[in-house]
This record gives sequence, C-alpha cells and structure tokens, in this order.
Amino acid sequence: MEGTAETLSQQPVSVNLEDLKAEKAPLSSLEEAFGPSSLGIIIVNNLPAQYVSLRQRLLSYASYLAALPTEELETLTSPSSKYLVGWSLGKETLKSGHYDTLKGSYYVNCAFYTNPILQSAPADGYPSFPEYTAPNIWPSKDLLPGFRSTFEELATLIIDVAALVAKACDIYSEKNIEGYKQGYLEHVVRTSMTTKARLLHYFPPTDDSSTSTDQHNDDDDDWCATHVDHGCLTGLTSAMFIDELSNPPTLPASSPSTPTSLSPLPELPSSPSPSAGLYIHSRTNSITKINIPHDSLAFQTGEALEVITEGKFKAVPHFVKGGKAGMEGARVARNTLAVFTQPNLWEMVDGKRDFAAFARGVVEKNH
Repeated sequence: MEGTAETLSQQPVSVNLEDLKAEKAPLSSLEEAFGPSSLGIIIVNNLPAQYVSLRQRLLSYASYLAALPTEELETLTSPSSKYLVGWSLGKETLKSGHYDTLKGSYYVNCAFYTNPILQSAPADGYPSFPEYTAPNIWPSKDLLPGFRSTFEELATLIIDVAALVAKACDIYSEKNIEGYKQGYLEHVVRTSMTTKARLLHYFPPTDDSSTSTDQHNDDDDDWCATHVDHGCLTGLTSAMFIDELSNPPTLPASSPSTPTSLSPLPELPSSPSPSAGLYIHSRTNSITKINIPHDSLAFQTGEALEVITEGKFKAVPHFVKGGKAGMEGARVARNTLAVFTQPNLWEMVDGKRDFAAFARGVVEKNH
C-alpha cells in the first residue's frame, strides 16, 4: 500500500430505498457519505424483491461468458470502440505498464434506459467518439440464452436507484451551492444515453498469476489499479465468488429446444481470501475495505460529480485487491457489475468542457 496509509474497518453510510423515494434521507447522511471527509460511497438497502435473483443470474453469466471459446469471444469484441463495447480482455494497461489479463469485461451502453430501441448514444455531432456511439454487441440467444434480457433488467433497476440517490444529492446541492441548477443530477441520470455498464469476471488466481502479480506490483491494487471513476455515480453490486472447479460454467449441450436462460451458479458465502475485494483511499490517507451486502447496492462518486457539485462531493480513489491461489481443490472467480451513470456527450460538466471532451481524456489515458 502506498505511503503511510492505514487499513481501517470503517464502513460506509447506509440509507433505505424507501427513504430515498420519500425524500426523507437526512441531508447530513449525504455529506457524511460523499463530502470532503467521507469515504465517497453509500449503501442502499431494502431494494426491490427481484434484485437478489437478477444479481445472481447476471453475475453467473460473467463466468459462462468468460468460459466461451476464444473464437466466440472474438466475435463479441469491438476494436473500433477501443474495446469499450462488448468483450474486452488484455486491452487495458495497469499502472505497472502491463496489459491486464487478470480480468475480462463485458461493456454495455445503457441508452436503452431512455428508449428500449437504442443501443448507443447518437453519433450526431460526435462521429469520432465510438466509445459511446458504437452499438452494443450481444451474444446470440443460442449461445447465451437470457443474457441480454437479464443484463438490461438489472442495469435498469440500478439506474432507477441511482436516480433516487441523484435526487437526494440535488436536494443537498440546491441548499448548499449557490446557483445550482434545480434537479440537475437527477436529470443527468434519467436522461443519459452514455451511461455504461461493465460486467467483470476476475479469473481464478493461479500460482503463476499470483507470482506475476507480486513481481509487477509494489502495492495491493493488483486486480484493478487505484483510480477514480470519471462519471457521476457508479452503481456497484456486491461481488459474487464462484468455485469454478466444483461448479464449472459449462454451457448446456445443443438441443432442439433452447432454454430461455442459464442456471445461476452456486455462490460461495464469502471470498476464500478475506483480504480480496474493493478498497477506498479515504480523505484522511487511510484505506478502507468496503463490504457490500448481497441484497444491497453501493454508489460511489466520480470526477464529473465532483465538478458538478463544485467540490462539495468528492470523487473516490479506489482499487480492487486480488485473491491468492491457495484454497486447495478450488478455482475461485470473482464476478461483479458496475454501472457508470454519466452525462450525455453534449452536457456541460463545467464552464469549459462538455462530457465528450471530459471523458475522452480519461479514455485515452487508460487505453
């Protein structure tokens, strides 16, 4: 870990979904969650009943997806979008300068939230911005039945909740920031055609990958280097740990009748490597491990939100620490979903830049 940072067990602020709906979440809890001395993350509890099932189903698909033959995965990639649509593996560089082969990602544009027929942001005025304007790539129903519908349903639920968190942020900002545009953040979340979801599959660590990681990283952020998100609010599911040796993500044999969905894989109750998971660098130079309950969502702050709120809410530096090979007789993968809510390309982030210009710099830095 960097510097003299100390690892703490502090946990984030929690709010009830019903309180957000009724606009009863205390404004003090927003400042405690996102303000200058905060962790920059909030947990939302008491989600709709279907959330738990949707989470288990979609995170299981991450293992099924990663287990597809390489030639199938290649058909699901989008080089023109810098691999920010569809399947991506080994395209992102870590701070060590090495390409990241420890995790695979599946990126989906969430323009369908505003209109079910949309699969990307409109390219009008942004012909050279395929990161957001390239259409989604979906596996065929024969290959991964139920994947698309499950993905869209869970992403929609998460954006719905993000909009309620955004509304609470607006109420706070209208009271604390002179000239703040009423309802702006909720407008951004509800109308954005550039919100992007990232389904992640962290491959089961092996002795070789653990050794390689140890050699190339002086810090603990070996699975996902320390960074801040560049959007507004990032919705996060809790990670799902799957022993792929005991429960291999094997696709069903071909048959005349294709199933409507694939069976969810059994989930381990917790990570076999207790230190693995999401960590946050707090404002006080401490490092906090974040534990998200399986039936809850977390939302963390990004750079665009910090700019929009004139620094009242701070973007949160965070990283993911990997597990180590060592659980005998097991191959444990970690699957999760992040949904990055962010402004439309033409929305102004500050007085000088629209979101297209703001985001382009980040994409070029990381890819």
